[in-house]
Amino acid sequence: MDKKDLRIVFMGTPDFAVESLRVLVENEYNVVGVITMPDKPSGRGYKIQYSAVKKYALEQNLPLLQPEKLKDEVFLNDLRAWNADLQIVVAFRMLPEIVWDMPRLGTFNLHGSLLPQYRGAAPINWAIINGEKETGVTTFFLTHEIDTGKVILREKIKIGESDNAGKVHDELMYLGARLVRETVDLILEDKADAVAQDQLYVNESDLKAAPKIFKETCRIDWNKDVNKVHNLIRGLSPYPAAWTELHSKAKEPQMVKIYASDIIVTDSQQATGSIRTDNKSYLYIACVGGCISVDEIQFSGKKAMKIDELLRGYKFEEGSYFE
Repeated sequence: MDKKDLRIVFMGTPDFAVESLRVLVENEYNVVGVITMPDKPSGRGYKIQYSAVKKYALEQNLPLLQPEKLKDEVFLNDLRAWNADLQIVVAFRMLPEIVWDMPRLGTFNLHGSLLPQYRGAAPINWAIINGEKETGVTTFFLTHEIDTGKVILREKIKIGESDNAGKVHDELMYLGARLVRETVDLILEDKADAVAQDQLYVNESDLKAAPKIFKETCRIDWNKDVNKVHNLIRGLSPYPAAWTELHSKAKEPQMVKIYASDIIVTDSQQATGSIRTDNKSYLYIACVGGCISVDEIQFSGKKAMKIDELLRGYKFEEGSYFE
């Protein structure tokens, strides 16, 4: 079958998904429809915002569906009318069987990890938070249990010691788009020899999960090892960002986000969370085994700033500490 005859339905929502859709469209694959999340109000004015995938689909005049419920009969009938041979999912939502089992060639997903490691909603963040040296992307066929289907293709990248979630996200976005195209080509050629995930590990206890990240997940514990604190900061940067509370004399605790840091190894026995600064160019915060040197910081209600920029207008009081 020629790629122009293969009827593809694409499902996705954020920027991460747009690159895969763009590669398919620009290389003239036959995308007969796009499914994305319903529009939602956001921002200060609660204006209706289109998803990144919807914006691109509209630019390309692609047929579009935005179902509230994936088992809704009207949606299912509209989806059947597209008569897809193959469905592709990139950063969308969990599909019911009636949806993923609909096309004759099945439905495959692009996941931002080296499955079976880091199954779940936030694989890029957790790989960095856990200090991994490599990660990657995987395409796999959907089945009943989330992120457990047979693996089609995987490809690795290195994670640098200073890489944050934003940088790794962008690398995987482009790598993933290429992997999506290669996966479609394998399916077209009937060469997609998918492998069961239980063949890719020895002990299930060795597998790490990537659950959804909540506000409390992002709170910095200064009583942890300095490497773990640094990894948390870069694993949550630029979004949703690691946070802590600044305590100063006679003031209410103030929420502070930290976007970038370095590790300072020191033999001093400072109390964890305590501050060293010249109030001009540096801010060190004590952890177990060293200090975090803060490179980029944001006070509540203010914009994010480099530390030297902040210290031109703000001075830390003696005795202040983070908790």
